[in-house]
Amino acid sequence: MQNSEFEASLPTAAVLPKVERQRLHDTVVEHIRRFIVEGVLEPGKKLNERELCETLGISRTPLREALKVLAAEGLIEISPNRGASVWKMSEAELRETFELMSGLEAFSGELAADRMTAAELADIKALHYAMLACRAQNDLAGYYSRNQAIHDKINEAARNSALRQTYISVNRRLQALRFRSNFQIPKWDSAIHDHDEMLKALEARDGKRLSQILRQHLLDKRDAVLQVQSREEAAGSGLKA
Repeated sequence: MQNSEFEASLPTAAVLPKVERQRLHDTVVEHIRRFIVEGVLEPGKKLNERELCETLGISRTPLREALKVLAAEGLIEISPNRGASVWKMSEAELRETFELMSGLEAFSGELAADRMTAAELADIKALHYAMLACRAQNDLAGYYSRNQAIHDKINEAARNSALRQTYISVNRRLQALRFRSNFQIPKWDSAIHDHDEMLKALEARDGKRLSQILRQHLLDKRDAVLQVQSREEAAGSGLKA
């Protein structure tokens, strides 16, 4: 791959500030994770260490340390002979992981409806309206960050540390795919409708209803991701033909 191709796909220095040394490790991990989530670094893409170092304004040592963290999270695959590349889930793995996540989200909602404080509910409502504002501006990245914050706060409000640890681990592997599930406007608007219903269930403290909504919400995202991948594979086959 030519340098110009990589530079065109990554944020410029004006958008991505140089990494602050005192938070170097965490910041590098977060930047690369965001590149993966937002599709700047696509599944299966081989990482060019030199160009990533130039983009982030760092040396290879902190970059390689960050890649090891992301490999432990299941986002990066490191091969002794091929270097690092973004992990690409198989269709079976994708289906199974979304099914697991749907159960985790459902259980979170069931517990959170009973255990959530008024202050936590107010925070979620504020995030919900901020998310709607991002949708009105077609700001997918802004929408997604608030969307994920809502799901995260519901999980936190469940107040179950074992559930929390499992949720974080599984969700990291799905974040990029959850982001991609909103690429189509009808899917995006359907997700917003689900969030409207989630908020109503939370306000009513209806754990059973919230659990059902969250489970179906994740299964719908699974289906949306599979549709996107199917179209991309079909388009790629057409180009090769």
